[in-house]
Amino acid sequence: MLSDFEEERSEANFVTKGYRKISQTYQLYLDKWTPHPVSRWVFTFLLITAFMARVFFTQGWYIVTYALGIYHLNLFIAFLSPKIDPAMSDLDEDGPSLPTRSSEEFRPFIRRLPEFKFWYSVSKSTVIAIICTFFEAFNVPVFWPILVMYFITLFCITMKRQIKHMIKYRYIPFTHGKPKYQLDGKTPLGAAH
Repeated sequence: MLSDFEEERSEANFVTKGYRKISQTYQLYLDKWTPHPVSRWVFTFLLITAFMARVFFTQGWYIVTYALGIYHLNLFIAFLSPKIDPAMSDLDEDGPSLPTRSSEEFRPFIRRLPEFKFWYSVSKSTVIAIICTFFEAFNVPVFWPILVMYFITLFCITMKRQIKHMIKYRYIPFTHGKPKYQLDGKTPLGAAH
């Protein structure tokens, strides 16, 4: 017969094994989904749409919506920002910096918040917001048009500051417009021969 200590230990071991199995399965699906950014973002936009539909049809949880919007704005700014801020590297020339003249060496744009972590944080926060809409404690009565106007103002001011920063330090956080080279390493794709 097992002693009380051994029973508690086997129960704790069972819980630990169960938690480990769930987290390994969760990580497996995250790893499988990593190389598919389009399907990941479609899923996330469906989550956001489901959240917005729930808020619209229940006519509540505006504080949760506002908090989610501010958090997503914060994540988006981190996604657009370089890992090493050029404004700080002007003061401290120890680390690498973005090239500001054509004669300088090209350094790729490294984000402060990588795309996968950006997607993961947006998805996770949206799921948490959806869960919050099932609890009446988060349904604080507010005059929602003020929150909308405040969010729009905050968005415009923040994006204006970010765009000025991008223009001042001459970086583009998107790789869409950059040339892609063929195997010979000389000719950009789509260039006239």
